[in-house]
Amino acid sequence: MANPTRLTADARKNLRILFIAKHALGDGSLHGTDGNHSPYHYEMKTILTGLFEKLSVANNYETLFTDPGVDFVWPMLNRGGFFNSEMLCPLLCERLGVPYLGANPILRGLADDKHLTKLEGKARGVPTCDWAVYRAGAPVEEARCPKGNRFVIKPNNSSASWGIGDAHDWEGVKEAVLRIHAEGHDAIVEPFMNGSDVEVPVITKDDAPFVMPPMLFKQNDPSHLRTHAEKRDLVEREHKYTLVPFEGDEAWEKIKAMTLTLAEIFRPFDFGRFEFRFNEATGEINLLEVNLQCNLWSEKVYGRSAVLMGWKQEDLIETIVAESLIRRGLMPRI
Repeated sequence: MANPTRLTADARKNLRILFIAKHALGDGSLHGTDGNHSPYHYEMKTILTGLFEKLSVANNYETLFTDPGVDFVWPMLNRGGFFNSEMLCPLLCERLGVPYLGANPILRGLADDKHLTKLEGKARGVPTCDWAVYRAGAPVEEARCPKGNRFVIKPNNSSASWGIGDAHDWEGVKEAVLRIHAEGHDAIVEPFMNGSDVEVPVITKDDAPFVMPPMLFKQNDPSHLRTHAEKRDLVEREHKYTLVPFEGDEAWEKIKAMTLTLAEIFRPFDFGRFEFRFNEATGEINLLEVNLQCNLWSEKVYGRSAVLMGWKQEDLIETIVAESLIRRGLMPRI
C-alpha cells in the first residue's frame, strides 16, 4: 500500500488555511436536520487544527465575498440551501484568485448533475441504468420515462439521497417529480435495481488518481431503498445494511476499470467517491453517480477504507490536502 503524503514543516507553520463547512463552528454533537454531518465537520476541523498553525474556520459563503487573506481554502460548504450551491465556494475562490481544494466549478457541476455524469459514463462504455431527467419548469412527459416495474425518483443534484422516493407507476413517478420541482430542483428517474452499493474512494497520489480499497453497503434486503435519514443517522437503520470491505469478488476488476475511466473525466479533483449498483445474484453492475468533495468522515467510506490501507484518519486528510497544495504550487513534494 502507498505511504501518506506529508506536509512540509514550512507549510504546517506558515501557510494560511481557511476551512469552510456548515458545522465547522459547532461542538460535534448530532444535528437535528443534518445528523452526522455535524460530528464530521467537527472532526475535520480538529484534524486540520493539528496540521496547520494558521488555520481559520468559517461556516458561511460571505467569508469569501471579500479577500479573506489566506493562501488556500478547503471549501466544504456544499449544501448551502439553494440550487447548485456546491459551485459557489469554488467560484468565489476563482473570483478572488485564491487556490482551493477540489475540482473547478464546471467539473463540480458536471459531477453533481447526475444526468450529465451518466452521459459522460455512457459515452465511455460505462454501463448505467436507463434514466430520464425532468428539469424544473420543463414538461413532465410519460413518454420519456424509462421502462420498469419500480422507479427511483430523486433530485438530480441530491446528496446523501435527500428527497429520494420510489413509485410503481407513472402517476407515482409524476407526483414525485412535481414534488421535487416544487422545491426548486430538477428530478431524475431510474428503474430500481436490486442490489447493494459499491463505493470506490479515489484520491490524488503522486499527481494521479489513486483507488483506495472499495467498500460495500451490503443490504440485508437487496430491494431496500436507502434513505437520507438512514444515511445521516437521523433514524435507526435496524440492521438494514452494513458497511463492509468489498473484497474477493470478480466484479471488482471491472468496477475498478470503470472507476479509472470516469476519474479521467474529472481530473484534477483531489478526491471523489465513485458509486456503482451491484446485484450480487446476477453480477450486473451499473454506474450510480460520482461525488466529488464527498464525505470524508472516519465512520464512513473514506475513513473505513483508509484503515484497510493502514492509515489513520489524520494520514488521509494530510495526504489529500498535501497533494492539492503540491498541485497548486504552494508546497514542494518531500
